[in-house]
This record gives sequence, structure tokens and C-alpha cells, in this order.
Amino acid sequence: MSHRTAAPAAAGGEGPAVATSARQWWTVAVAVLAQTLVLLDNTVLNVAMETLADPVHGLGASSADLAWANASYSLVFAAGSFAGGALADRYGPRRILVTGLVLLAGASTLAAFSDGATELTVTRGFMGAGGALITPATLAIVTRASAPADRTRAIAVWASAGGAAVALGPVVGGALLTRFWWGSVFLVNLPVVAVCLLGVWLLVPGLRYAERRVLDPLGLALSVLGLGLVVYGVIRGGRPAGWSSPATLLPLAVGLALLATFVMSQSRRAAPGFDVRLFTEPRFAGGTVTLLLLFFGLAGQLFYCAFYLQGVHGLSTLAAGAVMAAAAGGIVLGNQISPTVSRLLTVRWCAVAGILLSSVTFGGYVFFDAGTPVAWIAGMLFAQGAGIGLVVAPMTAEMMASLPPRYTGAGAAINAAARPVGSTLGVAVLGSVLATAYRGAIRTSLTDLPPGPRQTALDSAEATRAVARSLSRPDLLAAANRAYLHAMYVTAAWTALLSVAGAVLVIGYFRPRPSTTEAGSGHGATPSSDRAHRG
Repeated sequence: MSHRTAAPAAAGGEGPAVATSARQWWTVAVAVLAQTLVLLDNTVLNVAMETLADPVHGLGASSADLAWANASYSLVFAAGSFAGGALADRYGPRRILVTGLVLLAGASTLAAFSDGATELTVTRGFMGAGGALITPATLAIVTRASAPADRTRAIAVWASAGGAAVALGPVVGGALLTRFWWGSVFLVNLPVVAVCLLGVWLLVPGLRYAERRVLDPLGLALSVLGLGLVVYGVIRGGRPAGWSSPATLLPLAVGLALLATFVMSQSRRAAPGFDVRLFTEPRFAGGTVTLLLLFFGLAGQLFYCAFYLQGVHGLSTLAAGAVMAAAAGGIVLGNQISPTVSRLLTVRWCAVAGILLSSVTFGGYVFFDAGTPVAWIAGMLFAQGAGIGLVVAPMTAEMMASLPPRYTGAGAAINAAARPVGSTLGVAVLGSVLATAYRGAIRTSLTDLPPGPRQTALDSAEATRAVARSLSRPDLLAAANRAYLHAMYVTAAWTALLSVAGAVLVIGYFRPRPSTTEAGSGHGATPSSDRAHRG
């Protein structure tokens, strides 16, 4: 059955649009592949940073250039997801998915042939815009094209593929960079997009809503600028000037003010892209913040784990990526067993167990040193992934089930935005904590250096090692490793504490539902077909 003969939606345009079980799983497969591509793009650049900094084989980009090339994707993705959800509600998720795929393919091609860091940053932003259209559309398709009895399993598949991509990005990037030039990490998107477009044309039904939503350009601008300034301020806080510098405090203050204005403006709109009223539903609000904290910890931890494996352990880029891929296996396993575990323990306690497991692994870094066996590190990353997998799928299903069908696009947008916002803030905040702790630990080892090299060596462990090699100072190499381990311990402790806060939120917000359908005030009514996802 082609997409033109899919079963019609129920009255109001909100019913299921896929008639057969086999058909719905092929539809889910297409959405999962598109979502995997989006999240792979969000992580694959990490492994190419060193190459892009090379003036001969890359772009000669500075550390600040690379930070913005990495952040531009996530920032535009996060802020644009609100618009993507509104567009999916207005024009249907299938049409928006196609638009996002085409935009992502075009921007990927331009990124591959960038002549400088500025051009790369801009094209990465357009790639993020494509992802912002794709992710809400894929989650809306998976939610609405699945039968109620299969919805949790379908979302588990969607979440496991996306979670695996977070850890597989370094592996894919490392494999490509061993054979091809740096632009290959972007051109690899093109054949995947082609397969996705073919699958959409053949399999994905046209889902439309009776109530059309509108795009909010002012809200989009406020959210992008606000998030950008907050992240910039956080990154500046980790620089030598510190957190009390006007260069840190001013962008933070302005960014927070813009975000507050954004929230206020959205609360007054009849059909907002970021519907503040959805947060009156406790499960949706608690789940959103919990997912943000979870991906905050995951992205920040993968950031300093990569430097630990390559800098302290001396692994190659490809070998480090392969070790980090253990987290992908754990995420897939956790997502696949999460429906069964959530039925046994309830969604609430399944999520708490997963968060506590990941929190333990975040804190486990305090026991690592230069001699820790790689197998132990891989095992911990696997356990970490399993914990995250236990949380994402059932919590996402529970959040989406708490909303009326006509708000699946808006809910999917906020759900999708929580991940890149958490990831971007995790890298920025934990990266700043790491940099601050490293400077404090390495400073005493640099007192005998001339002012110029001393200032350079304070920037990071990589900079210290470069200075040590240029001056033939092996003692500085050992000092850099010791200082980095100290900084990693401090950062890991903060990561674990923030992750535990997510468990507290789940316990507080995900209380068992009453046996009868809740009377929703506004948007909080839960469809009776989804009452099986009890916490």
C-alpha cells in the first residue's frame, strides 16, 4: 500500500494513519534512519577537531573557531526545533521531514567544501536547521503512525537509534578520516539522505492536523540569540579571565533576558512554537528537564572522555572512538529492554534506576588514571549507555502520552530541543569546569617558563603538551597528564551530582496516575488509549 492509500485519519485529523502492523514498522524504520543521521551529525565533528585545526590538512581553525563550528549546529537545532514542531503541526510531519532532509543534504555539501572556519560555522548552522525540521517530524510520525499498543516499543526503537548515534559519531568520523579528507564526514550524509527520501516517498503516510499552527520568526530569533549568548558566556567563563569578567557576565545576562522574553512572548501567543502551557502537565515538565540533565551529562562526559582517551591514554582517534562506541551498545540494550522493565517497575522507577546507574558511571571517572585498562573504561561506558537507554524511551513515551494528539508536534519539538540544549550546555558548562580546574592544577608546573609559552600552556592539556614538545620538556608532559586527571575528577563529580538531580525530579513529578482519566485543565488530559504507560 503506497502512502497515498494509507488509512484516513479519524475525525479532526488526529487518528492513526497506518493500517497494518508491518507497514507501521517500515514507517518507523524510515523515521529512525532520518533521526540517526541528525544525531550522528551532532557528534561526528568531534573527532575531526584536530584535523580541522591543522593548517596543512585542515582549515587552520583556532580553538574558538572549532567551539563555534561545533556549537552552531546544536544551537540552531535546539532553537529551530520549536519552529519545526509548529511547521509539522501546520503542514504535516511528512512534508516537513522531506524539507529538512533536502536542507541537510545541501548544507552538508557546502560544509564539506568550506574554505574557512567562518564558512564552516555558517553551513553547520544550516545543517542544524535541517535537523530541527527532521527530529520533531520523525517523533510525530513514530508517535502517530504507531498503534497505541506498539507506541512505547516504536519510540524505544526511535530513541535507541538516536542514542546509538551519539556514541557512534566518533567511530564513523574516525573511520572516514583515516582514508579520506575532512570533508568526507559531511558528504557521507548524502547517500543516507537519498535512502531516507525514497523511504518517505514509498512508506510514510501524510499526517495532517485539523488545527493549523503558525511560525513565529520573532520567537525563533529570541531563542537562538538567547541560547547563543548564554553558551558564549559559559565558554568565556572557562577562559583565563574567569567568571567575574564583563566579557562573561554581560552575554550571560543579556542571553538570559532574551530567553525570559522568549518564554513570556510564547505564553501570550494563541499557537506558540514553544507552548509554555505544556509544562502545566507535570509529567511533561519533569520529563523535559530530566532529559535535558541526562544529555547534559552524556555530552559533557563524552567530551572529556575523548580527551582522556587520546591525551592521557595516547589512543588514536579511531581507537578512542571505538572505545566510546561501547556506550552505543549500552544505549541500544537499555532502550530495547526499557518497555519490559517499565512494565515491571513502572515508568517512574525504571527511569530512576537508569538515572542512578548513569550517575554512578559519571562519578566512576574519579577512579581512572593513566594506567586504567581500556576494557574497564569500555565496560563503564556500556553500563552508562544502558542506564541512559532505560530512561529515554519510556520517559519520551510517557511525555508524549500526556499530551492531546493535536499537540504532538509541539511536544515533539520541546522533547527534541531538550536533547541538543542539554548537550550544548553540557559541553559548554562542563568544558568550562574542566578548563578552570586544569589551569588551577597546572599553574605551579609552569612557573619556570617564559611568559609567552606559559600563557599558551595554561589554555589546555593539549596546549601544554605542545609547549612541552617544542621545549623538549618531558616533565611537562607528565605534569599535563596529572593536571588533566585532576580536572577530570572535579568535572566528573559535578556531572554525577547534576545527574542525580534528574532522579529527584522523576520521583517528584512522575507519581502514579489515578485509575480514571485525569481531567485536564487545558492541555494536560491524557488519552485513555495511553493509560497503560503508568508511572
